[in-house]
Amino acid sequence: MAMVTETTGLATFERRMTRVRDDLRAAGAGAMLVGPSSDFSYLTGHDAHASERLTLLVVPAEGKPFAVVPRFEAILLGERASLLDVHAWQETDDPIAIVAGLLGTAGGGFAVSQQLWSTFLIGLQAALSGRAWQDATPLLRPLRMVKDESEVALLREAGRRTDVAWEAFIGEPISGQTEREALARLTGLTTDQGLRVNWGICASGPHSASPHHHTGDRVITEGDAVVFDWGGTLEGYNSDVTRTVHVGEPGAEFRRVYDIVRRANQAALDAVRPGATCASLDAAARDLIIAEGYGEAFLHRVGHGLGLDVHEEPYLVNGNDLPLEVGMVFSDEPGIYLDGRFGVRIEDAVVCGPTGGERLNEATRDLVILA
Repeated sequence: MAMVTETTGLATFERRMTRVRDDLRAAGAGAMLVGPSSDFSYLTGHDAHASERLTLLVVPAEGKPFAVVPRFEAILLGERASLLDVHAWQETDDPIAIVAGLLGTAGGGFAVSQQLWSTFLIGLQAALSGRAWQDATPLLRPLRMVKDESEVALLREAGRRTDVAWEAFIGEPISGQTEREALARLTGLTTDQGLRVNWGICASGPHSASPHHHTGDRVITEGDAVVFDWGGTLEGYNSDVTRTVHVGEPGAEFRRVYDIVRRANQAALDAVRPGATCASLDAAARDLIIAEGYGEAFLHRVGHGLGLDVHEEPYLVNGNDLPLEVGMVFSDEPGIYLDGRFGVRIEDAVVCGPTGGERLNEATRDLVILA
């Protein structure tokens, strides 16, 4: 994950820390503990390195936040002196003991980010025995789910650049290439747009019916449906796009399934508005697919939150009655998967605006037929 300070200034991180401290006091917790993760980056703008050496951000309910880090990495936090204090530890020190000493007199229990490694949590719990521990997710979730204007701008630009890569990619044939080769060309074009690419899926032929297929060496041939699911990172913020193409002229059923998925994608977008539940967006797409007779072939939720993580809250799934708020960003990705034959998925990133949803990427959703 890249650092997020090119667009986001320290004042933004100070506001986020203040919100965390207010919420800690309301929850009766003494401090929040955050390991290297998207949570760490969200609160500080620093891309902390996760390793067997403890790096820990501590946000106390009272007092200045601080970080406990290996000495040779302390310099990386130097420009954040106004935001947090840095306690550097030597290779022969016990960093757990250092944290325990700093927190020993803090009142209340501790809220822990889900992304803190368990080995460190176990050590901290032993060193700070008798204290209450709680999941920090309920405190961080409301902050991270609702993006501010700078976050939406980064997500929009990441989506735009991914679109540019896709439009270039579909200008050339893919028949005769392996899945790995086709994906490498697509991710290369995405990298050319200034995005950092860490993942991607190319699923061809019967593999396209597996939503999270592991891209392999199958050769793409005429008659294949091919699903591409990929994205890139801009200053820590992710794009996540899926498009399905067909190699050669498709049959009638593929055309019908593609049209159903495209309409389901639009139905979910049309359902976006402040106050609508996450479950209602899933239902908008799912009900359409069920009515067309393919309900059993829609194997996953309709979407997930998108930001510093590719998958984060909110999750658009049946049973989640969380209401949408302006600034929430999430995927819209219905799919139909016919085992052993083919699959179709169309995915866009969407932001909830004051009056409805806005797509953050606009690569063509028309059926693309490639040679």
